[in-house]
Amino acid sequence: MKNTNFILPLALTIFTFNPYSAKAEESTSAFDFSANVGFVSQYSFRGITQSDEQPAVQGGFDVGHESGLYAGVWGSNVDFNDGDEASVEVDFYAGYSNEINNINYDIGVIYYTYPGADSSLNYDFWETSIALGYDFDLFAASASLNYSPEYFGDSGSAFYYATNVDVPLPKDLTLSGHFGYQDIDDEAAFGVEDYLDWSIGLGYTFKGFDLSLSYVDTDLDEPSECADGCEAKVIFGISRSF
Repeated sequence: MKNTNFILPLALTIFTFNPYSAKAEESTSAFDFSANVGFVSQYSFRGITQSDEQPAVQGGFDVGHESGLYAGVWGSNVDFNDGDEASVEVDFYAGYSNEINNINYDIGVIYYTYPGADSSLNYDFWETSIALGYDFDLFAASASLNYSPEYFGDSGSAFYYATNVDVPLPKDLTLSGHFGYQDIDDEAAFGVEDYLDWSIGLGYTFKGFDLSLSYVDTDLDEPSECADGCEAKVIFGISRSF
């Protein structure tokens, strides 16, 4: 993505690998530990490219407690065309997830950091998140809200509203859809106005590897409303959890 202060970091979205994937396969006492590593043809967050439309290698570590508490760290290479100020994103997160009457809920906090980037760019920021989900057997649906008091690029308070649907298909395929709305207080500082993003894709697990192919788009026009990285794109991903 071009360096116009509208570059977006990682979020809780479908079709890009994220730090909340796959809880542990192994357990020690009341704790579960897991790791994940993945590759995507480009790193897209909320519909906007984070890797200058180039491939990205991503991975993270998670720890969860049987009480529902969890924490972890996740990272990816990035390219904002900012003179190599930022080449890596590292996210730290923690939260609590559980269910009541078959309604799943998750409350968490995320800290997005860009080691090596000059502090005057104000890339680093916090978000809190809350999500609710329900499995209707034929499909699973969820809704989430993320809030930052001071968003990326010192662009003021920001809200991100999202809905996600996963539909199991024959042959172990999963059809997934996502729709989101990004609301930013200081649009001038951020570089683009409030916008919509959406995606639809297929997921498949083959011999322990999670494969995904997705179509991602926004309602922003290039270059009048967005300098680069907001156009429709098809993204391939492969990941493995341990």
